[in-house]
Amino acid sequence: MKTKILLSIFGLIISSFILQGCSSYLYDTFYPTLADGKYDSEFPYKSSSKQLTKISETIHRVNSTAFYKIYIFDTDSKYTLNDLAQRELNKIAVSEAFADNSSAGTSILIYSENGNIALLTCAHTVTFPDTIVAYKLDENGKATSYVESISIKENQVIYVAGFPEGSQVEVLIKDDKKDIAILWRKYNSLIKFNLPVFNYPAGKAKELEWGTFVYLFGYPISYKIITKAIVSSPDRDENGAFLLDAVINPGFSGGPVLAIRDGVPNFEFVGIVQWVPEDEENLIYPDDLRNKTYYNPVVPYKGELFVRKHSSIRYGIVKVIPIDVIMAFLNENKSYLNDRGFYIF
Repeated sequence: MKTKILLSIFGLIISSFILQGCSSYLYDTFYPTLADGKYDSEFPYKSSSKQLTKISETIHRVNSTAFYKIYIFDTDSKYTLNDLAQRELNKIAVSEAFADNSSAGTSILIYSENGNIALLTCAHTVTFPDTIVAYKLDENGKATSYVESISIKENQVIYVAGFPEGSQVEVLIKDDKKDIAILWRKYNSLIKFNLPVFNYPAGKAKELEWGTFVYLFGYPISYKIITKAIVSSPDRDENGAFLLDAVINPGFSGGPVLAIRDGVPNFEFVGIVQWVPEDEENLIYPDDLRNKTYYNPVVPYKGELFVRKHSSIRYGIVKVIPIDVIMAFLNENKSYLNDRGFYIF
């Protein structure tokens, strides 16, 4: 009896070694590129949920709203923009109104120390023009040099959902040309409070290849989402720009893009989502639809019409700001960031 037990144990040990050897052989045979030092182009061969969960905890939704005061001028007036620069708008406008403009995006918490927090996002998600001018049209429908209305930004607020002591943050630095911004906030009463910070290493966008597999995080329509994509048109310019085939919605701008080098869990930060192409067109709608969501198409419409701008997303093409540009931006502003108490490097 003892002999049978010893033989069984010995058999299990031998089987274990054989299985490990087979497993190693199978991975070496079917995943020969996992140890080539390059970014992977195949779907991860083992679970990465634990790492992806930690990454998701560093991703935050950004909402920004700008508030405008609108000055509307008489239909017969002929004020040019230069004329208005020398006049008090409230004295020559025939009416005034208020409006707001909002945008949403994604941010990455890249710093949380001593009560200071910093988030990386796209500049366009938190940028609104200071002035918006609408010009009168001539009889041919072409814009003239005469101003119909002018909107002046009076205030702007930026919120990052889920932060303690309220969610309002401010812009620390931004570069509209590079489309990169750093948001910040100081928690005086929470000096020792630290949120989960994104700490995966910066990769090299120029080393991405056709078909490289990547993960993306973002907040489309206010839902935290992770999706996957493959790289197209790698190294499109001197900064290593590239495209993705991801199907995403507005709100993903600023979300991180992560590639995998030699298998999970070797994630590397290779860029942030910038935008998806949109086509904008003017469509004519029945005036009744201003306050309704349904109109019976069987009944002929004889009322007034109005024009509304409509945007159509061209799904399946995503432009990315490569990590090379992001790191150059941070290096250029290193002294300023350090002076403000943000030691990101």
